[in-house]
Amino acid sequence: DILVVFRIFFPFKWVSKAEVFKIPLIGWNMRLNRYILLVRGDKDSIRQMLEDCNRALAAGNSIFMFPEGTRSETGLLRPFKTGAFSLARDNRLPILPVAISGTRDALPKYSFKFHGVKKIRVRILEEIPYEAFAAMSVEETAAMVRERIAAHVDPPTP
Repeated sequence: DILVVFRIFFPFKWVSKAEVFKIPLIGWNMRLNRYILLVRGDKDSIRQMLEDCNRALAAGNSIFMFPEGTRSETGLLRPFKTGAFSLARDNRLPILPVAISGTRDALPKYSFKFHGVKKIRVRILEEIPYEAFAAMSVEETAAMVRERIAAHVDPPTP
């Protein structure tokens, strides 16, 4: 998903698990571009990630998060975590949902081997203005965005 997102050509900072920052060349690029590191399950890291996101937003950057938190083994959309939606609510910012399909076929989870030429589809959905979710809880916002993305994600291949 990370490599596919670069094809969007829209300037952003994204949040990525700490392990990605350790991959040769990719991790170097992540640090050089000041992408935002997150140690999953570490409350201090989550706080630091939110501070880093707020700093990036204040500098005029967009933030790209994968709300599932990890790749799906089955290709089915996983439940969404609420961090991205808290960030949008607290900063009164719109949400731009992006639906990505087909990456599991090209590069399955836990694999470093690409599986030939595969079709990957990226759909940039309609922006959700802050006013559309301002009165919702972050859980309700996450569910609403997940529903919108799910409607545009291709079903996984068997």
